[in-house]
Amino acid sequence: MSLRKRGAVWWIDFVAPSGERVRRSTETVNKAQARELHDKLRSEVWRRQRLGERPKRIWQDAAVRWLREQAHKATLEDDRQKLRWLDRFLANRDLESINRALIDAISEAKQAEGCSNATVNRTLSLIRSILRKCTRDWEWLDRAPTVRLLKEPTRRIRFLTHDQAAALLKELPPHLRDMATFTLATGLRAANVTGLTWEQVDLERKLAWVHPDQAKARKAIAVPLNGAAIEVLERQRGQHAERVFTYEGAPVGQLSTKAWYKALKRVGIADFKWHDLRHTWASWHVQAGTPLFALQELAGWESERMVRRYAHLAANHLAVYAGNLESLGTF
Repeated sequence: MSLRKRGAVWWIDFVAPSGERVRRSTETVNKAQARELHDKLRSEVWRRQRLGERPKRIWQDAAVRWLREQAHKATLEDDRQKLRWLDRFLANRDLESINRALIDAISEAKQAEGCSNATVNRTLSLIRSILRKCTRDWEWLDRAPTVRLLKEPTRRIRFLTHDQAAALLKELPPHLRDMATFTLATGLRAANVTGLTWEQVDLERKLAWVHPDQAKARKAIAVPLNGAAIEVLERQRGQHAERVFTYEGAPVGQLSTKAWYKALKRVGIADFKWHDLRHTWASWHVQAGTPLFALQELAGWESERMVRRYAHLAANHLAVYAGNLESLGTF
């Protein structure tokens, strides 16, 4: 028998033309539905092995394989959320039926929700990446449709002056002040600051580190500790056995709180996020003469493109060339 019952569920069990044994659950207790799935699967196996036909794949097949192969990514949960949103458009769709018109409709629907072009592009980029895997790596498609990203406005790097930073720190409650000071001293991302443990700190060597599974690029980051960072850590000693930063005895989980935004308002700083403290740290480094290659390593950026965003802040090496026109005098 090629259809067997195990408990209440029907199972498929047959030998393919190649001699390979195919055994899988139909995930149904309905015999008619199980028989239909069995006949479909047996026919697909025969056509694939005898005629060389490619098996039909649906979007869910690609999504599941993508999540399995990208399990190492720090942004895996973001991908899951995007894929859940995409289900309304792509669930049960044959991969070959996904075309430019459908992708444009997805883009328009995302924009209709009030999302920025950058947010829409992150969803479109995920679709493009999965479809490229289907063609180039998995050989599930002969070709993938073109996915056009929306134009994004070029944003300025948002950073504080030293005076602005000092004013902000004075307005923050002590626990946020210490965490903001530590961020300005080390450039660590918010999650790495809130999740920092004493096991990751060596005060004698003036060094901290971020483990690969905690880093966005999945590579370990060495974090040299300057005087300001050391002072902050010394104030945290003895407050918690495991975590470095706490509030009222409990680890801090959220940094962008009402207290943060109220402090910004009191000092007149607008359009500034906690992550912009990292931009401030990088900008100060470049302005102080830190080479871009060193800044890239300090920040844990995988690509040079990330650090090049700050290159315009370090133009001292061009001053000698600007001086070539001094002989022109005043216009």
